[in-house]
Amino acid sequence: MRVALIFSLLLLGSVDAIPSQRKSSGLEVLVNGGPVPKYHYRGTTYIEALKGQEYAIRITNPSGTRVAVALSVDGLNTIDARHTEARLGHKWVLEPYDSVVISGWQTGAQHARRFFFTTEDRSYGAWLGETENLGVISAAFFREKIPRVQRPDPQRPLVPQPGNSQSPRRELDRAGDAGTSDRQSKLGEATAAPTSEAEYAATGIGDRIRHAVQWIRMDLEEQPFSVIDLRYEFRPALVRLGVFLPQVTDGPLTRRERARGFHEPTYCPEP
Repeated sequence: MRVALIFSLLLLGSVDAIPSQRKSSGLEVLVNGGPVPKYHYRGTTYIEALKGQEYAIRITNPSGTRVAVALSVDGLNTIDARHTEARLGHKWVLEPYDSVVISGWQTGAQHARRFFFTTEDRSYGAWLGETENLGVISAAFFREKIPRVQRPDPQRPLVPQPGNSQSPRRELDRAGDAGTSDRQSKLGEATAAPTSEAEYAATGIGDRIRHAVQWIRMDLEEQPFSVIDLRYEFRPALVRLGVFLPQVTDGPLTRRERARGFHEPTYCPEP
């Protein structure tokens, strides 16, 4: 089974069949293979970012028709790192009721580099000079148009070769993927240092992984039928936003919070 991208990439792995009863969620963030909790607060959906932790994104097609998904992290398309309207960006294509796990930035036809939570100044967006949209993961779902008469167009091959559509920006990504950019390589060094109150979360470009893709063409509807946004922040920021309650770490109140009414059966001691 394969998953595709709208005039973009056909994924050659990491595809899971979705049972008919799971026709709901379209966007999940995975850490250590499992989905992280979502917190809904004042009309926004948040997740907690763990500094230095690698993560992946699972997108799911909840419909019975083929769809294409424009997936962005920090406002950057996960395929070519461009900041565009969703309808103009390259897209991951999913068959009916399928899902795919995207583990990193697609830096070439055969490889990607992992997503991981880091600080704004060490993010991939900062390296690219794109810092206006840090802290958001967004997926826009587009339906494929059903043509009245399906016949091949000799001027538009259905499956162009992966190397035929490389832009200067993608050539830059491939150079960084090969290790020629020291600065980009340093951005891939995850750290588990404690999170400062003044730090804000963003996504870095980490280790290189195999992720083979192939370009295809699709004809999509003009507008997405669904758009899902996730905001991610380190815990101190979520506390300041009011998503999490502040944690009391010491003092009498902590002792009182640990208090319990009953323990093992016993008797009252005599003085």
